[in-house]
Amino acid sequence: MNKSQLIDKLAVVTNQTNKVAEGSVNIFFGNIKQALSSGDKVEIRGFGSFFLKKYESYMGRNPKTGAKVLVPKKNLPFFRAGKDLREKVNE
Repeated sequence: MNKSQLIDKLAVVTNQTNKVAEGSVNIFFGNIKQALSSGDKVEIRGFGSFFLKKYESYMGRNPKTGAKVLVPKKNLPFFRAGKDLREKVNE
């Protein structure tokens, strides 16, 4: 399911227009992005949690040339499925 399919489904289930459903979906994902970018964890009980993993900088290698390259430190978002979601997927 992609974002537009999610919007269509939400519009049908809530008996709203696609415009209203799109606004709701954008607010939902926008708030998750904002929370993660400020370093917070997002937990949705029964579904899962979004969090950041922090990686320090390190010396990497360019696979084409073999030259050493400094890879800067970074934060990457991760998702961990909740118990209810794991059980539903494995039914």
